[in-house]
Amino acid sequence: MSRAGSDLASLKTRAERKGDKYIVNGQKTWTTLAQYGDWIFCLVRTSTEGKPQTGISFLLIDMKSPGVTVRPIIMLDGGHEVNEVFFDNVEVPAENLIGEENKGWTYAKHLLSHERTNIADVNRAKRELERLKRIAKGEGVYNEQRFRDEVAKLEVDVVALEMLVLRVLSAEKSGKNPLDIAGLLKIKGSEIQQRYTELMMLAAGPYALPFVKEAMEAGYQGEFVGAAYLAPLAASYFNMRKTTIYGGSNEVQRNIVAQTVLG
Repeated sequence: MSRAGSDLASLKTRAERKGDKYIVNGQKTWTTLAQYGDWIFCLVRTSTEGKPQTGISFLLIDMKSPGVTVRPIIMLDGGHEVNEVFFDNVEVPAENLIGEENKGWTYAKHLLSHERTNIADVNRAKRELERLKRIAKGEGVYNEQRFRDEVAKLEVDVVALEMLVLRVLSAEKSGKNPLDIAGLLKIKGSEIQQRYTELMMLAAGPYALPFVKEAMEAGYQGEFVGAAYLAPLAASYFNMRKTTIYGGSNEVQRNIVAQTVLG
């Protein structure tokens, strides 16, 4: 990953084999909750021969190892969710290699497919859809026809996404390979997350601005007292701008789907 973003083949973090250990140098950015991690899985470059994809390996690294530095990235809402992780001559036992050397690309593709299925996050979308309705009713905009239309379109898309997720899970359970269309789940799921946070913010209007730390917790309901139950909808809106980028940007996912599914 390591500064490679959606273009995984371009990663620069290197791991050089020396005897019974690897020496790792490089950087990984946007590492979620790295400040709490004891271990980190890293894709590292172990070869520059052949295609870029063929020289990637999968390493498990102890975050307490000398040379590992975690630097916080503070977001606009003041939260510390993501980090930069630096590796400066970090020694990693060779036994921490996952699978075979230079086969990390193969493992990563499989794992990313499951990650993209998970990013769809249907349960959260259903929960937040109900929260959106409560906010809209509390703020008196639920009966406005144009706003109701947007809520209705969102609800239809959430139901359709749930059906697609169930199809993918069913196909996988029966031994088929549905992971090529995981990109579709990621695209639609991430866009839905952005839409419901935007609609909540629009429904709340200026009351979306106050910051209540507890309201950042998943499943926060709050009390319908003043504007407290609305906070921090603006912060959530801005935070969810990331969803179309992580796990492989939606632009790249559309290319993958076009090549592997549509042909």
